[in-house]
Amino acid sequence: MNRKKSGGIVYSTNPDYNFGKEAPSQATLPANQQLLYIWLDSKARKGKTVTLIKGFKGTEQDLESLARQLKSLCGTGGSAKEGEILIQGDFREKIIIFLNKEGYKTKKAGG
Repeated sequence: MNRKKSGGIVYSTNPDYNFGKEAPSQATLPANQQLLYIWLDSKARKGKTVTLIKGFKGTEQDLESLARQLKSLCGTGGSAKEGEILIQGDFREKIIIFLNKEGYKTKKAGG
């Protein structure tokens, strides 16, 4: 297998290393144990403002579910990937109120 297909790994001395197997996805923490940071960002988005929610710890399915709820609440588009939720527009206050009602701890960060 060449290096491009192997992700750059040529050789490993770790006897427990299983090449090609991903780490198991981590279980979703309860809402009251999570601290979510709410960012307002417009960099690299042609000046359009987005609300970012960072710090979610859990499965991709739970992240997608939370993102779906937030998009519905705000009546706008967005996406969820790599532990972040992106909501189009400035909805920080509305999102913070909703997340606090759901039991999440929130903190404003950035812009």
